[in-house]
Order: sequence, then C-alpha cells, then structure tokens
Amino acid sequence: MKRSTFLFLTALLCQQAFCQQNEILAKVEAAYDNFAEKSISVRRFKHSDVEPLLLNLKTKQGFAVTKAGESIEGRSIYLVKAGTGSVKVLLWSQMHGDETTATRVLLDLFNFLSDKSTFAKEKEVLLKGVTLYFIPMLNPDGAEQFQRRNALGIDINRDAVRLQSPEARLLKHVRDSLNPDFGFNLHDQNSATSAGSTGKPASLSFLAPAYNEAKDINASRKAALQVVVKLNNLVQNYMPGHTARYDDTFEPRAFGDNIQKWGTSTILIECGAYPNDPEKQMIRKVHFLALLGTLQSIADGSYKKLDSNDYFKIPENGRYYVDLLVKNGQLALDSSWYTMDLAIRLRENTREDLRTYDVAGYIEDVGDMSVYFGYDEIDATGMTIVPGKVYPDVFDTMDAIPVDNIDNWLQEGYTYVKVRKPVGRYVDLPVNVIGAYQTPDESISFGDPATFIVTKDGKVMFTVVNGMVYNPTANNKGVKNGVVVR
Repeated sequence: MKRSTFLFLTALLCQQAFCQQNEILAKVEAAYDNFAEKSISVRRFKHSDVEPLLLNLKTKQGFAVTKAGESIEGRSIYLVKAGTGSVKVLLWSQMHGDETTATRVLLDLFNFLSDKSTFAKEKEVLLKGVTLYFIPMLNPDGAEQFQRRNALGIDINRDAVRLQSPEARLLKHVRDSLNPDFGFNLHDQNSATSAGSTGKPASLSFLAPAYNEAKDINASRKAALQVVVKLNNLVQNYMPGHTARYDDTFEPRAFGDNIQKWGTSTILIECGAYPNDPEKQMIRKVHFLALLGTLQSIADGSYKKLDSNDYFKIPENGRYYVDLLVKNGQLALDSSWYTMDLAIRLRENTREDLRTYDVAGYIEDVGDMSVYFGYDEIDATGMTIVPGKVYPDVFDTMDAIPVDNIDNWLQEGYTYVKVRKPVGRYVDLPVNVIGAYQTPDESISFGDPATFIVTKDGKVMFTVVNGMVYNPTANNKGVKNGVVVR
C-alpha cells in the first residue's frame, strides 16, 4: 500500500471515530440533567455535603471507596476507584479549598458511571480500558472555610517536596503506590483570565506542566500534550475560543510539575469564568463532557494520533478581563476633564455562615484600558462620569425604605439613601445606605468603591452601585447589591 493511501485511510478512520464520539457526547449532553448532582449546584459547599455522596458510592456496583487519610482537622479524605483497565488514571480535585468546580464535575461523573440504564456499551468500553482513581476533595479544611490554603495555612500545591502537610503526604503516597499513567490536577482560576488577547475569557485553561527548567518534552510529557489537545478540541464544540494555555514555567515545589517529573503524564485543568455563569454551571457541564470524552480517548488510545504541536497553538493565558469596563468617559480630576476608562472588579466577601457571600465592587484601574475586556461594558463616549446623588429624605430604618420607588431614584442618579439606624454591611437593594448625617466619599479613582453615574447632556444614562450597572434605556433594574457605608 502506498504511504499516501495509508495516510488517507488513517485520517479517514480518525475522522469517523471523532464523529462517532461527538455523536455519543451529544447524546450525553442531552441527558446531562439526569445525572448532574443536584444537591450541590453552587460553588460554596463543605466536606459534610460531599462525604455522604462518596459513602453512598460504596453501594454502587463497580465502585470502591476507601478512606485514604485525614486532614489536619481530622476530616476524612477519600479515594474512589472505578474500572478494571490496564491504563491507570488519577484525578484529584479541591487541592485548594475554594476551587470547587471540578469536585462537582467528578460527582456528576460518578452519577453517570453508576447509572447502568444508559450508555451501557460506552461505559463498559471506558471502564475496561482504564482504571480510574479519584480524590474528590483533597483539602476539606480549606473547603470548610472556603479558602485556598489548608488549616496550617499551607498551599498544598507548593508542598510537593517538603511534604509538611498531611494532605500533601497523602497525595504523594497515592501517586507513588498507584504509579498512574495519567494524572489530572483539577483547579479553578481567576475570572480575570483571558484566552490571550482574543476578547474572550479563558473559561477552561490547560497545562501539560514541565518536569524541568528547560521545559523538555519526553514521552511522558508528550502524552500529556496530546491529551490537552484532545481536551481543547472537545471544549471548542461547546465554548469556541474560550480556552487558553497555562504558563509552563517550571515550579519545583508544585505537585503538577513533580508528578510529571515522577513519570505520570500530568494534565492541569483550570476553570475560569464564563459570561452570566456566576456559579460555573455551564463550565461544569462542558468540563464534564470534555473530561469524559478525553478519558474515552485514553481508554482506546486514540489520543496518540493527535499532533502534540497543536498544544502550542492554544492561546496563552492572559489577564485582560474585568467585571465591568467603563470606556472613554470624561472624568474630572483636579478641576480638569480627562478621557478615562474604569476597570471595575467585584470582590467576594464570605459571610459568617461560610456558605454565602456579599460582593464589593471597587475600581481596580483607571486610564487607558483599551486592551481589556469586561463581562459587562459601558461605552461612555461623549458622556461624563460623576458621583451619584444622595436621596434627600431620611428614613428611620432600612425596612422603611420604599422599595418600589428605587427604580425611579436610579433613573434620576440617586445612589445613596439616608437611614437613621442603618444595620449590617450590605443591603438587599440596588442602592447604598448611609447614616442620617453622613456625606459619601465622592472620589472616583483607583482603589475607590465603584459607585457613580454616567450622564449625557444632564441625563442619567447608567447608574453604577457597588460595581453593578443600572441601565434605564435597557430597562435593566439593577442588581440588589448595595453596601452600608460606615
């Protein structure tokens, strides 16, 4: 057979296999709601929410659940096993306690694999090709406080060498005892991350980490590159242009880099942000579909046919996204007017229950922000950016504020309401609250709270309260995210 004919037939078979897998994933996507874990739909949850779900897996055919160890504060860390294949894959999530998307993805995957009534043939092929090992929540103490670090204040992902934390020692022991062929290091990343300078957020970023400072590519790392290419190809079906490639500078303390060095082909997946997806439900679904399709390609070996050089065609991670971008407005500073952009970031502040949070909007940067993009944007060309107004009436209590009147106040540029007895730090209203004798800070500059109005010819075009936008021309009623100014 001529080489050209052989290559053509090989390409044709690959294309047919690719189309077949896409058809299967399309059916899985249509049925996704049937096995998505409904008890955990938000980003903030605890060990006590996940543990019963893992223990229940013990009753499911084909699953083995064992206690692999304990955290500093004594919470159990579990290892879940499924499959009988010769290729071993280890996946660990929530090494950082506040990075929770992949934990939900793994719970969805458990539900999918344990349901014997659907996709039986595909699951059988998958689980005969690979043996899957999962650590769904490596840092349960961090999850309890919704914080990155463990109870010792250690970043577990920088403890791969000293192994001072029990969580790091556990992960190292599991990796060494299993010696898996592949490792999936599952994280979340900042919403500021962009897919290069493409104008799209990096909803999912990937990395085949380097195992040395020279960033050499051996057989193990090449396999990781090919798996990332597979992941990226699959994500493009659902979120075109929303992927990026993480910086591969060698980090000698990190688990991903070291596990790559120890001979396991390691893949980092970072979940970023997607427009209008604050709880990352869309990202969760796409992550699940891409992960499932990639595990299938590992099971049947089809990833080996992919060109590892395509990895380097994925745009690098940038940091060009903000929550709100106000562009080309006129801002008065020192009695003169300047053309300014305002980059506004929303910061989450955890409430006492550690499950819910409030949002504080602040001006992260000012000046020429023309290389940046916003999840929400205001084109303020020909408009002025000025402080909001204080409503003249004073109310005895916060409950006495006539809520039905607030829309009209926002249209008129009022961003503050006076209350004689304000309580709390935040208010479930789209206006800020100040005391009866207070005067709000009218500064609009770097680091200031993001509350102001945007006007044109004396008419209010946009009202921004604590980083959230009210647009009367679009009948946008604003988000109930006011702050109690002290």
